[in-house]
Amino acid sequence: MARYTGPVCRLCRRERMKLFLKGTRCMGPKCAIERRPYPPGQHGRGRIKESEYLVQLREKQKARRIYGVLEKQFRRYYEEATRAKGVTGTRLLQLLELRLDNVVYRGGLAMSRDQARQFVTHGHFQVNGRKVDIPSYRVKAGDVVAVRERSRSVGRIVEAAAFAAGRHIPEWLILEAGELKISVVSEPARGVIDVPVQEQMIVELYSK
Repeated sequence: MARYTGPVCRLCRRERMKLFLKGTRCMGPKCAIERRPYPPGQHGRGRIKESEYLVQLREKQKARRIYGVLEKQFRRYYEEATRAKGVTGTRLLQLLELRLDNVVYRGGLAMSRDQARQFVTHGHFQVNGRKVDIPSYRVKAGDVVAVRERSRSVGRIVEAAAFAAGRHIPEWLILEAGELKISVVSEPARGVIDVPVQEQMIVELYSK
């Protein structure tokens, strides 16, 4: 299973904004953006000429890093979005939001998408009563994502569920923290996908 294994704080610094890749660490004083709010590398503090291409590239890279997918997989999501009905950029974000690891994170049963991906890969979750250990598995409206019975005592899952009381759960998901269960009410509308990404820039980049 391909995934990024380098230092994630560098990714936030490269995009010059918090991508919330490390859960609670991103909310405290140890966050790399708080200490070094400039891109990594020898020339990180230098002036960068921002061309149209660079702006588009940064939006694409930002979306990839937020959802934790590599370039080849991200390109497949884009190609599927172009074939679907509706606005390509909106459909692209919807496909990314409907990944199982994202639903686990958004629903409040993990502190970050990386942690959600690990939980899913280790077989702690089931969808509609069946074990699913594929982070990219796509959920649909009406699905119920729940922690498996044998995993209900996993400390980090219980901790995340308790912490979820202070987090915003999007309206297209319903969390039952006591049952460690998330219900998918509908597909997310663009208005409730709160990622800081200009998806039209991504469409323009790939359309060249």
